[in-house]
Parts: sequence; C-alpha cells; structure tokens
Amino acid sequence: LPARPSPRGHRVFRHRQSLVPPPLSANTAGMWWLALMAALVWVYWPSLVLLAKRWSQDPQYTHGYVVPLFAALVLWLRRDRFPGPTRSSLGLWGLAWLLVAALGRIAGNLFSFEWLEIGSLLPATIGVVWLAYGRRTVLWAWPAFALMMFILPWPWQVDLWLTHPLRRVATVCSTFALQTIGVPALSRGNVIIVGNMEVGVIEACSGLGMLMTFFALSTAVAFAVERPRLDKCVIFLSAVPIALLMNVIRITVTVFLFQYADAETARVVFHDVAGWVMMPMALGALGGLIALLNQLWIVEE
Repeated sequence: LPARPSPRGHRVFRHRQSLVPPPLSANTAGMWWLALMAALVWVYWPSLVLLAKRWSQDPQYTHGYVVPLFAALVLWLRRDRFPGPTRSSLGLWGLAWLLVAALGRIAGNLFSFEWLEIGSLLPATIGVVWLAYGRRTVLWAWPAFALMMFILPWPWQVDLWLTHPLRRVATVCSTFALQTIGVPALSRGNVIIVGNMEVGVIEACSGLGMLMTFFALSTAVAFAVERPRLDKCVIFLSAVPIALLMNVIRITVTVFLFQYADAETARVVFHDVAGWVMMPMALGALGGLIALLNQLWIVEE
C-alpha cells in the first residue's frame, strides 16, 4: 500500500501556500502607488523645493524641467509593454530600496552632502514602484529611472572635474571657428581676444548643462527608436559631440555679434535665442545621425 502523507506535511504545504500573496488589481495597485507617492513627496518636500530652485537659478541644471518630459515620453512609447501589478513576492526588495534611500538621506543630512540627501530620491522612487506594482514594472520603467540621474545634483567634485576641460575645449574650438570665418581671434586661457575686446568663457558657458540636456535627449531617443544595440549606443554617445558643437556655435555667434553688432544683441542671442534654437538643432543632428546609420547598415529581410 502507498504511504499516506503525514499531517505535518500537509500543514507545512498549507503554510507555504499562504506566504504567496494574491495579485493586486490595477485599481488597488494604483491606490497604493498614489498613497506611497504622496508620502514620498511629503518626506522629500524640502529637498524638492531646493531642487526646483537649483533648476531655476543654476545654469548647469536648467535642463531639470525638460528631462521629466523626456521620461514621460519614453514611458508612453513603452506603454504596450506595461506588465501591470504583480505580487509574486512579499515586496522585500521594495523595502530594501526604501531602506537604502533612508540611509542615504540620513547620511546626507548628517554630513551636509546635499547631492546624497536629494539623490536618495531615486532609490526611494524605485522602492515605491516596486511595492505598488512589483519587479516587472520596475524593469519596465528603468529608462525613466536612468533619466532621473540627469536632473539630480552631482557631487561638486564631478562638476569641477567636467567644467574646466569643457571650458577649455569650448574656448579653443570657438577661437578656431572665428578664425575660419575671418575674425582675428586669439585664445588666452579661457578668454577669447578679438582686437581690444576680451570675452571670457565662464563656467556657465562650459556647456555642462547643455551636455546633460543632450545626454538626456539622446538617451530618450535611444530608448524610443527600434534599433540594434550598437546603434543605440552610438545614439547615446553622440550627445558628447553634439553638445560640444552646439556650445561652440553659441559662443562663436555671440562673440561675432559682440564684435560686429552690439553687446545687448549678443546677450539676448546668448541667453534667450540660443536656448530655444539649440534643442531643435540637436534633434536635427540626431535625426541626421539616424539617417546615416540607416545608410551604413542594411537590414536583412
């Protein structure tokens, strides 16, 4: 006769089955997500106010208002792959992400590391999404989390490490461009000399903010287009030459106007007009790059 299972075995089986929570409905998951996000906004409200001030006042972070639109666009284009709420586990990984965020926020507050205190918003957001919708939704939304890195403050050492080389490259290339179009320009350090006029390429002119903006733009385009991985990497890395080119064009035009027009016109072009023109020009450059990649690679049917 076959051996009968012991009652103890039945109890263990039922206990293990009870550990698996039932899947959440879309409405319930949405309510959980809204509640958790409201709590997250309440906790991080002082940091969000500081972040908005930095976006408004720091020339290196003026792209902060644009990048969330890129993230929303990428998620909208990926909406057909949205997995919906899943509860195959107890959400311990979501709690782990929240714990990392809490430790980062506490450490940033204790040691006056603003970048760490505000940067803890990223793991906190991942933890909230994980708790409400599950691991699959976190994997689906990871492009948006990657784009968040471009709007959060970096350590000042990183800004300093990037700013000085970018200023020097912008000065040398702009001087060469001016000489090419017939303007007698010379460079001395980070200063462009044209006759008796000297134009300094200050930190705001380094192009770091433009580089971050175009990196976010190229990242969004790379996620949005259906291309091989190699093409996506090329599109992503194209942010560096495109940002350098746009910044050189802006400085060259400004110095040219300082020399042959007037200072007020040059300032208006540099601060106002260039901000609206650079982004369409960058999109056009990315479109040209994609067209070039279409000509270089032949897709087998």
